[in-house]
Amino acid sequence: MSDKVIKVGVVGLGGRGKSMTSVAMGFKNVQITMVCDGNEERIALVQDMVEKKTNIRPAGATDYRQVVTSPDVDCVLIFTSWDMHVDIAVAAMKAGKYVGMEVGGAYDLEDCWRLVRTHEETGTHLMMLENCCYGEKELAILKMAREGKFGRIVHCRASYEHDLRYELVAGERRGHYRLKNLQMRCGELYPTHGLGPMCNLLRINRGNRMVSLTAMSSRADGIREWVAENEPADSPLQGIEMNTGDVTTTMIKCAGGETILLTHEITLPHPYSRGNRVDGTGGVYMEDGNQIYLWEEDKEEYCSNLGEFYPEKDGKWKNFDAYKEKYAHPVWKQFKKAGVQGGHGGMDYLLLCAFFHAVRNQEQPPIDAYDAASWMAITCLSEHSVAMGSAPVAIPDFTRGQWLNDRTMIKNAFALDEVYEEELYEDMFEEHA
Repeated sequence: MSDKVIKVGVVGLGGRGKSMTSVAMGFKNVQITMVCDGNEERIALVQDMVEKKTNIRPAGATDYRQVVTSPDVDCVLIFTSWDMHVDIAVAAMKAGKYVGMEVGGAYDLEDCWRLVRTHEETGTHLMMLENCCYGEKELAILKMAREGKFGRIVHCRASYEHDLRYELVAGERRGHYRLKNLQMRCGELYPTHGLGPMCNLLRINRGNRMVSLTAMSSRADGIREWVAENEPADSPLQGIEMNTGDVTTTMIKCAGGETILLTHEITLPHPYSRGNRVDGTGGVYMEDGNQIYLWEEDKEEYCSNLGEFYPEKDGKWKNFDAYKEKYAHPVWKQFKKAGVQGGHGGMDYLLLCAFFHAVRNQEQPPIDAYDAASWMAITCLSEHSVAMGSAPVAIPDFTRGQWLNDRTMIKNAFALDEVYEEELYEDMFEEHA
């Protein structure tokens, strides 16, 4: 394994950019050489943070073009507002820089095609930084699915259910962009935390693909009521109207016949949940309630109690914790052995491990440009569907047919489409620690 130092430029130094920079600068043979933001105070703050930790002060810039063209940058991490992601990613790929792009939905379908075309024309890779793909439960479910525990999977559900009322309103006072999106748009604005792991499960772009969707959005009262109860009477936000409903649902049809139900809910009181659910001929997993039911474990008792028209006893949910340990993904076995670290319960660290491994080896990332385009497109396509009265909308094939041909899959410890033999995962963190 090469000990070459990876030189990193970070664009976007808000809360997410700062926290991910903090994680990244702890990696062996990774150096933060340049940081960029439109706010010079943020630049200085992150420069100080990096220098204190590493004794090296990164250069600062207010224009991302300085970062992507710098000879002192090997790869670019993008943590800006959603509307800037694609422009920066395209510029970086054209400059030959490996790109890590934070999650967010597309504003326009053409932006998705720009990512794909630029990758194909330049040969430069892009990885979408969807940390939830490396969640402990998500990877355990992937392992169970690959072992056939759910039988033939026919339906998946996923959500972004997160009470962001305070954050959205407070962010508006600080010039944050997210509330404006809710005011001016109506659709599935933040799909990938739930969608990404389900796409991995269903082999989307690798033998399967999403072909169409239909979406609808409820009425919107959550933010207005929050403002009425918690903001001053003379606040300019009083009486604010949202375009995106409090609950937006999107149903996606896949080429293999499976369906995916997405829910976006960030303006109502709700405990955090990604709402993951997997339904198959062999059982069902449900994140809410931390529950699982496997037919192979209950079949004998169920069938021995059949009445004239229905069983005398229904199946019973079981707590998922024991299954999470029994079917622990090798990545998480090794991670716990090495010592879990990084934000969001370790997902951020695993994500950056995967990214820096791909950069160091100049290989296809586990979440590539085709995945990014497919997942991001759900946002603008759901907007189209809602605007047309929940009409079905076709989802483009960004692989242009390559999904049918077992499109090139990576075989390393960070792969998200397959689970390999345990030996492959041994010492997987040595290059990073």
